[in-house]
Amino acid sequence: MSTFMAWLRSPASREYLMSTHFWGPLANWGLPLAALADLKKDEEVISGTMTTALTCYSCILFPHSAWVVQPRNYLLLACHMTNVTAQSIQLYRFNEYWNRGGRERKLGLTGAVQDAAQDVKTSVAETANTVKDKAQKP
Repeated sequence: MSTFMAWLRSPASREYLMSTHFWGPLANWGLPLAALADLKKDEEVISGTMTTALTCYSCILFPHSAWVVQPRNYLLLACHMTNVTAQSIQLYRFNEYWNRGGRERKLGLTGAVQDAAQDVKTSVAETANTVKDKAQKP
């Protein structure tokens, strides 16, 4: 701990802590922290478009940029890797909920939808038979 305290008192630490190399990534941590907080929210409120955009934003350009700048910006790299992970989980939850039957399972509609479909088929068949019988009578 004394090494850290020595660094903290040095001019290098003040230079780092007063630079955009520190404050930019620190401000950017709002994205992954919000995504991590959203993991507990209902899938109904997940925006697939925005989640895809944020995943691409953090996955494509920024980790590379954080790695190639000198000195390397590990804070920014960690921020975007965390965001990619959280947003990917959100994309999975969105896809499961809207495209793979998660909504129906959650609402208990799988059996209800099948029962309703069977009721409609029965009703249509009965109506067709009634119409057919009326058409055959003179």
